[in-house]
Amino acid sequence: MAAAALVAASAFTGLSTASAADSGNGKLISIIVNDPSNPYWRTEGQVAATEARKLGYKANVSAHKGDTNTERNLIDTAITNHSAAIILDPANADGSIGSVKKAKQAGIPVFLVNAEINQKGLAKAQLVSNNAQGAALGAQQWVKAVGDKAKYVELKGAPSDNNAATRSNGYRTVLSQYPNLKKVASQVANWDRTQGHDKMQGMLQAHPNITGLISGNDEMALGAIAALKEAGKLKQVTVGGFDGSPDAVDAVKSGELAYTVLQPVAVFSKKAVDEADHYIKTGKTGVDHEKQLFDCILITKKNAGDFVAPFTLKSMTSSS
Repeated sequence: MAAAALVAASAFTGLSTASAADSGNGKLISIIVNDPSNPYWRTEGQVAATEARKLGYKANVSAHKGDTNTERNLIDTAITNHSAAIILDPANADGSIGSVKKAKQAGIPVFLVNAEINQKGLAKAQLVSNNAQGAALGAQQWVKAVGDKAKYVELKGAPSDNNAATRSNGYRTVLSQYPNLKKVASQVANWDRTQGHDKMQGMLQAHPNITGLISGNDEMALGAIAALKEAGKLKQVTVGGFDGSPDAVDAVKSGELAYTVLQPVAVFSKKAVDEADHYIKTGKTGVDHEKQLFDCILITKKNAGDFVAPFTLKSMTSSS
């Protein structure tokens, strides 16, 4: 598995180690994300690395791609490299606990972004989207788009990620208030566009008369849209997403996606590095709570034109 870790790290082109010339104070912040083929996680790594370098650190970004063994090897590398801090998007709510604990035992503070682990007191901070709030926003908009009577299906994210259950539960809380909204099928597509496409194909074959799909993220939704196009059924099915990815925003503009829910990953990835910097310098994060929630923003045709960068709206930059 050590080879896998090296491949994951070295394959992350465009986000790899800074040269010694721009090392600033010479300290290293190691940034470990999930899978940079997904624009959400790629932005997460880019923003964190940019902020770290701006603050005078070296930044090394690598990817575990959801594999806890690779994650463990990358944590070992970060420890060996005497990282001043680790920014980690954990691979598994339970399976990543050991890696965070190992870094803590080595005296390296860990700042979690995007996803949580199921143990408090190990990471210095856990910075995540307010997934329950975002799911409620999305589900309410989905009802506006599809109506209060429909047969629909759902695509869910990876079960190892608490965000998947939080979003699905948030959808159910809203949609269960409408007795004529009938969920006829749901499938796990692991946040992946190809799996979203394939699982949508299967659900369409079993339920050809559905009129709605609600998805746990944009990649699965975009895969499903491709399957609906192939079947000639996109016009009859209202699709809702979650993430606010560039491709999803384009799909909202074109009318293929009813809406998406923006996760402020560009905000909390930057803030995680700022808190790590504060901790390195003072021994404190500068915030009162380990877990920090960042509210999501509904994206429709009305504000889809306000994007100035991936996962960044004009209103977010003007207030920062």
